[in-house]
Amino acid sequence: MSMAEEEKEKCLGDGSSSSPPSTTIANHTLTKVLGFALLGGFCAYLVFSASGGSFFPSDPSDDGDVDGGCNFFAGSWISNPSGPAYTNASCKYIDPPNDCMTNGRPDREYLYWRWKPQSCDLPRANAEKFLNAMRNKAWGLVGDSIFRNQHNSWLCLLSQVEEATDIYHDEDYQSRTWYFPSYNFTLALLWAPFLLKAEVSRDASRNYDIKLHLDALERTWTNQYSNFDYIIISGGQWFLKTTMYLENNTIVGCHNCPEKDVKDLGFDYAYRKALQLSFNFIIESDHKPLVLFRTWLADHFEYGEWYSGGVCNRTEPYKAGEFNGDATDNMMWRLEVEEFKKAAAIGSKNRTRLKLFDTYHLSLLRPDGHPGPYRKLHPDLSKKPQNDCLHWCLPGPVDTWNDLATVIALNEEDSRSSSMK
Repeated sequence: MSMAEEEKEKCLGDGSSSSPPSTTIANHTLTKVLGFALLGGFCAYLVFSASGGSFFPSDPSDDGDVDGGCNFFAGSWISNPSGPAYTNASCKYIDPPNDCMTNGRPDREYLYWRWKPQSCDLPRANAEKFLNAMRNKAWGLVGDSIFRNQHNSWLCLLSQVEEATDIYHDEDYQSRTWYFPSYNFTLALLWAPFLLKAEVSRDASRNYDIKLHLDALERTWTNQYSNFDYIIISGGQWFLKTTMYLENNTIVGCHNCPEKDVKDLGFDYAYRKALQLSFNFIIESDHKPLVLFRTWLADHFEYGEWYSGGVCNRTEPYKAGEFNGDATDNMMWRLEVEEFKKAAAIGSKNRTRLKLFDTYHLSLLRPDGHPGPYRKLHPDLSKKPQNDCLHWCLPGPVDTWNDLATVIALNEEDSRSSSMK
């Protein structure tokens, strides 16, 4: 295996906590270029910026959670002199690739921002208030390694009140369950990067071989679905990988397989299938937890991609309109919103509790929040080390996701209490 392939494996990993997980493909640049070719079916949803010459989505979806007329997901990042709710010194749950301060990141400005919705204020998550409200309840986070980022952020916050007990982990530590005994509260991380059933292996060169079943959901999450009162679920950049697609255990197409005599259906085709099947399962289930569907997460690579020298060395957030994402990311976000709206309309008829957790835009504005080269301890910058411009530093912008999830959950509990009076 070449040095480039070795570095690729280290960067992508397999989702275990021992190495940065897989979130993109070696030919990611090609994939994003191909995304432009797929835009034809989405032109009605995209706006062209004459000033920047780039495609960008409109404002955050109106389907984002609204409290008293406030869309929590439409806003801007403002200065926050008080800084983060925890540090790398106070939290033991930060994975080494996300521990940017320990790894030597020299700047600290990225820690001093908070998300300000346009027409309201977003309170910082109060761990004790949250745990009291979630007494005798369980949360599940279903998806890929980005959820491990969010999961660890939550553990950092909640452990200030009570240390969690690790009651389950699979062999690779991809799925984990933590328990807060004083509150009988459970927080589970469920590894399902495609949401669908996937057969993932490596060939002799350590390249991924992925077979994705477009007609079967991943049982890791569906078998446990009834255990949870709250669920956050999302797809992600695993869909950009070279993949063979199956239905009825028969190959029906692929994404990015020019050497195969198979029709290239495109990653958007598979992602739409995954969302439709997942939403159908949620709607048809007799169990009715509150399900938050988290939208797409774009990366912030500049001057290249994962394997072509891409970096993310900005030290402050973008201002509104300064960066609008690339065509592929915007297309995937639009696809998600479209499928969510269809599902929400159907689900409203049978008490399905489904909300759009639209973090796409607020995350798009934070190029400064990634590990960059500091995914490893004190990297030698003169050797141009691999950058991680997708996952988040902890503490960092992903903490805001938990502020948002907390306020939505507390509002939900207040609403349910009021309806019972």
